[in-house]
Amino acid sequence: MTAPVFLVESLEGVAPGASVTLDGPEGRHAVSVRRLQPGEEIVLTDGHGRGASGEVVSTEGKDRLVVGVRECPEEPEPAPRITVVQALPKGDRGELAVETMTETGVDAVVPWGAARCITQWRGERGAKSLAKWRATAREAGKQSRRLRFPEVAESATTKQVVELLAAADFAAVLHEEGAEPLATAELPAEGSIVLVVGPEGGVSPEELAVFAQAGATPYRLGRTVLRTSTAGTAAAALLLGRTGRWS
Repeated sequence: MTAPVFLVESLEGVAPGASVTLDGPEGRHAVSVRRLQPGEEIVLTDGHGRGASGEVVSTEGKDRLVVGVRECPEEPEPAPRITVVQALPKGDRGELAVETMTETGVDAVVPWGAARCITQWRGERGAKSLAKWRATAREAGKQSRRLRFPEVAESATTKQVVELLAAADFAAVLHEEGAEPLATAELPAEGSIVLVVGPEGGVSPEELAVFAQAGATPYRLGRTVLRTSTAGTAAAALLLGRTGRWS
């Protein structure tokens, strides 16, 4: 079994042979929940691609341990970078989408308040929902042993999504009536891929029109219709395999 991953604020200047102290909430989880003991393997990451692996040297109290660093692995910038624009689902299915997309390997998630979204993020409720998505991405990043966690952006308007699509090297809207399958789309070897996942009620004709003007073509995944909370994960897995990132 691979070593557990814990998040630290910074690993700047850390090199093999150094000692790093893990404390605070992450230290408490390591000591009191995971009950790590001296000699056990552990990986620290800053969540931005830098890591420090080694073993626990000592523990102190309920929330502090010292790690002896043996290696400093780095996770390079992904190519191509995959961003999923995720329409806001009902209930906690948004967190499910973020969790599984993070585990799969998505690089960025953009929450989108589409016209047909039942849920809309406004004011304090929106801030709390965004915080939940970001916390979910952090925990899923650690669970899936990533060193580079996905960015969860601020909630975007349709106009902002259009700008994102226009700047992408490949842009697609997942749509059950798409004329082309995503499995045969011509993909870039580098640059950025942006996928739009609509809400339960689907992407509106007006949204499809402005997305098409930005260069985003409707593509279908397969014969079945996926829920908004699972479509992004399925599409990302397909693209990660086709671009060689899973090779």
